[in-house]
Amino acid sequence: MQQEQADGREIVIAGAGLAGLAVALGLHRKGLRSVVLESSPTLRTSGLAFITWTNAFRALDALGVGDKMRSQHQQIQRLNVMSSATGEIVQEIDLRAQGKRGTHEARCVSRTALLLALEEELPRGTIRYSSKIVSIEEDGNAKILHLSDGSTLRAKVLIGCDGINSVVARWLGLAKPSDSGRTATRGRAKYPDGHGFEPRFLQLVGQGFRAGMVPCNDTDVYWFFTWSPSPDDKDVDKSSAAMKQFVLTKLRSTNVPPQVLEAVERSEMNDVLAAPLRFRSPLSLPFASISKGNVCVAGDALHPTTPDLAQGACTALEDAVVLARCLGEALLLRTGDCAAEESHRVVEAALRRYADARRWRSAQLTGASYAVGFVQQSDHPAVGFLRDKLLSGVLAKTLLMMPDYDCGTLSSSCAC
Repeated sequence: MQQEQADGREIVIAGAGLAGLAVALGLHRKGLRSVVLESSPTLRTSGLAFITWTNAFRALDALGVGDKMRSQHQQIQRLNVMSSATGEIVQEIDLRAQGKRGTHEARCVSRTALLLALEEELPRGTIRYSSKIVSIEEDGNAKILHLSDGSTLRAKVLIGCDGINSVVARWLGLAKPSDSGRTATRGRAKYPDGHGFEPRFLQLVGQGFRAGMVPCNDTDVYWFFTWSPSPDDKDVDKSSAAMKQFVLTKLRSTNVPPQVLEAVERSEMNDVLAAPLRFRSPLSLPFASISKGNVCVAGDALHPTTPDLAQGACTALEDAVVLARCLGEALLLRTGDCAAEESHRVVEAALRRYADARRWRSAQLTGASYAVGFVQQSDHPAVGFLRDKLLSGVLAKTLLMMPDYDCGTLSSSCAC
């Protein structure tokens, strides 16, 4: 069986998604080479868009692509939360409010645009496509990665950024992600002549679903719809057309603004995606093996979460900066001919610092997001009353608290 070194590179990253490319770029900025193994034959650009908050832009600035993303996506000025039962605005939040670390920032960023921006900054040949890890075994301190094509790869550092079904997370023994009992569908509406919408994020809550729409730029609008499927909904995800019609039927039975319906109607069927929402229990994370020896995880492989605080991608970018800084500073201090065993101890200590830095942040993210989604989507009268009348301030504070976080820069003193 063929066994390779990683073309002279000792750091192997599983997954060329957002977390994987960001980690690779962070290490590149620190002067370290890596190879990224991607299971698909090309860069995976599905996923449409996501809200990118202040904390994400701090990370993107550290990676050197923040201004490029700002130039392509307009800033969202406010969030209007509307009751889908009454059509009334129950909450308005200024998304440019002042936080502890400065003014907040929020933009709806194209996932494709961000992935391409990260890829363009990496050295040619960093990503190895059609390379799926199927199993991991140990050879001393090294990890032998068995790939789906029958080849093997020897890694001295393995970083799992391979998503919610992570092979690396499973090897570490992390708890299996739980089903939230909810499903999300997302879409993108195109307005070639301009949509003319204000730079605001409109969110609809109650009546058993949670929905929203937000402009990304002058021509594209992103929308989402989450609900708890019933037995009668079992066939709605058979096709994009059925899913689109299901969303329209649900929305038309409520007091939603006509522009929301128009956005869904304008979406091409191949731009309508659906997936069950899963998350890793926050109770499992405080004592989880986020790192073990020379192996760790980041992004969805670490903290899969429901999208209710729009922080999954943002915290993946935080992971990347903290991890690249911890690992980069440790390895750069150990240049020269240090013994292999000493080098392993240096890596192990660096990854342990990273894990300790991200452990509580990850638990906070998954727990708060699940709780907010439960309250916002609920159709129970008592929960609805509390949500619309008494808890609006708490929900707003939670929404703005999560982005008010600074992961630092790649050259800052290591807080990890």
